[in-house]
Amino acid sequence: MSQEQAVLAEVRNGIGHLMLNRPEGLNALDLPMVRLLCRHLWAWEQDPAIVAVVLRAAGGKAFCAGGDIRMLYESQRAGDNQNVLFLEEEYALDEYLHGYAKPVLALMDGYVLGGGMGLAQAASLRVITERTRMGMPEVGIGFFPDVGGSYFLPRLPGELGVYLGVTGVQVRAADALYAGLADYCLGSERLAELDTRLDQLQWSASPREDLSALLAELATVRIPGSELKALRLAIDQHFALPDLLAIRDALHRENRPELRDWAEETLRLLDSRSPLAMAVTLELLRRGRYLSLADCFALELHLDYQWFAKGDLMEGVRALIIDKDKQPRWNPPTLDELAPARVQAFFNGFRPASGKPLRTA
Repeated sequence: MSQEQAVLAEVRNGIGHLMLNRPEGLNALDLPMVRLLCRHLWAWEQDPAIVAVVLRAAGGKAFCAGGDIRMLYESQRAGDNQNVLFLEEEYALDEYLHGYAKPVLALMDGYVLGGGMGLAQAASLRVITERTRMGMPEVGIGFFPDVGGSYFLPRLPGELGVYLGVTGVQVRAADALYAGLADYCLGSERLAELDTRLDQLQWSASPREDLSALLAELATVRIPGSELKALRLAIDQHFALPDLLAIRDALHRENRPELRDWAEETLRLLDSRSPLAMAVTLELLRRGRYLSLADCFALELHLDYQWFAKGDLMEGVRALIIDKDKQPRWNPPTLDELAPARVQAFFNGFRPASGKPLRTA
């Protein structure tokens, strides 16, 4: 497949359709894809004949399962700058989408992880199917939620965003709707009908309202109830505690019968993740709650510039993707051994609303 074919672009009935087209790689983003998306979006924003954009993906298994993590690893090993360049341009794309002048409908079927969430949460209309699985799983590879995660996660109700970011857990369709990560859920069998109706849509002076009315009409699928809703009080209670050690201790002491299985599974997840990545994530999300969108992206880059050398990402990718031994040697291996000063050091030198931060490493 050529680089040009990795993103397919088509205009129909005043809608610019962009399709991520790397289904064999679960539509994971690479730098050429990011640049193609930017190029088409910019051209369509300037074109008065285009009234809206639909962002979707090929293959049916994933909207986008993240970024090309192997490339980040190999770039760091090679000593070139492609890893940092990719993150800079990916964040610029996501920030651009957040402020896009025309309605953007993100149509998500299957996995929506990491970089896919960065695209989707920037869209003005977020549509899922009953097959959607969403998450920010970065802590599992020794990284932190980026692509604007420091902005959209802490703005979810209560402590849901902190819970999702620190654990890296994936959620189903009902949970995505409950948490505010999606606006509409369509049955996957109605996707073809949605395409037909989009091609026939009569536009008014408000294209977003036109699209919203159509989606509300088609979003009639029945899905199971939200697990997050049932757990909400417990999540808010535990994940508002001061630090990860306190959170972990409270989960250990959780003895309510209806919550014991959840607490044990959450502990298992926490014990499998990078302690450093989780602690930095908690600090990042709590800071991000009070930062502007631009400052959140700037803070994520501030961390990126240090993380390849000082964080756990290289070891996480080695263990889970390169060598596949699934035995990452986190540094440090446990939360008890993590000095708070090491976490805070990553944030030193960052000043909100000061433009792009200087590289610190």
